[in-house]
Amino acid sequence: MPLQKLASIAAHTDRIWEISPHPTLPLLATASSDRCSRILSLRSFTSLSTIDGGHKRSIRSVAWKPNSRGESVLATGSFDSTAGIWRRYEDDAGMTTGGEYNDEEDEEWRFAVILDGHESEIKSVAWSSGGSFLATCSRDKSVWVWEELDDDNFETVAVLMEHTQDVKCVAWHPEEVLLASASYDDTIRLYREDLDDWVCCTRLSEHESTVWCVVFEPLTALNYDEKRNSRLVSCSGDKTVRIWTRVGQKGVGNDGSSGALPSILRGAPVEEEWVCSAVLPKAHSRSIYSVSWSPRTGRIVSCGGDGKIVVYEESTDLSGEKEDGQESSWKVVAEMDGAHGVYEVNCVSWSARYDKDKRGDDDEIIISAGDDGEVNFWVLE
Repeated sequence: MPLQKLASIAAHTDRIWEISPHPTLPLLATASSDRCSRILSLRSFTSLSTIDGGHKRSIRSVAWKPNSRGESVLATGSFDSTAGIWRRYEDDAGMTTGGEYNDEEDEEWRFAVILDGHESEIKSVAWSSGGSFLATCSRDKSVWVWEELDDDNFETVAVLMEHTQDVKCVAWHPEEVLLASASYDDTIRLYREDLDDWVCCTRLSEHESTVWCVVFEPLTALNYDEKRNSRLVSCSGDKTVRIWTRVGQKGVGNDGSSGALPSILRGAPVEEEWVCSAVLPKAHSRSIYSVSWSPRTGRIVSCGGDGKIVVYEESTDLSGEKEDGQESSWKVVAEMDGAHGVYEVNCVSWSARYDKDKRGDDDEIIISAGDDGEVNFWVLE
């Protein structure tokens, strides 16, 4: 099952740290050391616009706000220790109906608000599933949670100081108000809101080096099982990709929905137990920087300092080879050495496919970005 390159865009003059596909539109945002973000078309594989002027140092992270009708909202996190919120009016056509969306219109991006408070470089930004909360993390060892009260009015609702080193990544659960962070201290922490406070409810410490990235399993994935508890994937400088599964308690506190009710008892337990339920086959020879979990097929893709992209597929066949305690087996279904030539690959992501050769509504592509400043687009044949 080989990876075939569809296209490549020389998007930046310096390294690209991160890429983020828009949740509903054929757009991709980039974060680069050249202090700007570019918006690329996933339909024509061309550059549409440049977002710059808001940060004084490298843009390290970008994230699209979900559920934004009539406009696109992008958060940027920078080495200048600030986060920026950018807005652009959009025609709603094609956002959810599959209609034609005109990605050639060069509507101006507005630098709406700047969020400051971190004492050092911001490494990651992430919106909660309902779009109510924005999480940021930093080299200052902290994780901040911001709540958007109304347009351009953000309040700091939590400053979490659980990590002992640089915090590399933050990620939200796709349904619950549950936040994960990954750190240079080799651990993963999970947090949730408890009455008027945010608390750490889990510490995962089986990685033996920096944890670079964490991603929750999408609820729409082909192999998602409602009977099974939530899962999380992480990657590390120890050259492993691990799957973590929550044991026992189901989640509470849905973001933007009226599902579960919070406990009214002060002191009610919020601790959760998560276990490492799988270690994926070893395929990387250097640090693994990024993982992405497909919301369509349930496959996982990874990339890292060895310049390689690796795709994994899960099998629940009990006859497959599994390590002790693992609930399922995973296998490598595709590898691409030198995905960006001699350069490290910093970020990888699954995305819906929009170009003229897409083979149906469920077709997907893999997008990668590296130190060469290029964005590459791949299809799994």
